[in-house]
Amino acid sequence: AAFAIAQAQGDGNDDFAKVKAATARFHRTETAQAEQWDLRPGLDNCFDKPGTGGMGFHYINLTELHDLSENPLRPEALVYIPGPNGQRQLGAVEYIVPTAEWDAAGHTSPPELFGQTFAQDMTLGVYELHVWLFKDNPSGLFEDFNPKAPLCPAD
Repeated sequence: AAFAIAQAQGDGNDDFAKVKAATARFHRTETAQAEQWDLRPGLDNCFDKPGTGGMGFHYINLTELHDLSENPLRPEALVYIPGPNGQRQLGAVEYIVPTAEWDAAGHTSPPELFGQTFAQDMTLGVYELHVWLFKDNPSGLFEDFNPKAPLCPAD
């Protein structure tokens, strides 16, 4: 089945299984780094929101970031949550589209995937969509923060 960013169809369960299978090899950050997903300056800190939940560390692939075709099997970011012994555990994938590039391509509405409209992060200048495929999120599969994800470690 072809994926189309603006025309996601069905309930997405089969699509989620495909994305999970395509990204499962990235449970180790070293594997992600070997394939160009890595921490990027300015975005290399852990994100959380005390009282709401954790988000984690975003390993971003710059090639994917600037590819507006949005292949769901190649998310722009792999999101790792802090593990109990300092290791990082794959919790979610995140789809990120630079707002300026998307809008310059003639789009008049935010991107969509899996029947979900991307949120706009004005601070970072991107449209984004989290998908918590590897860590259950009681707040919802597509929510930014996950109450079951640990908060960031103290520096």
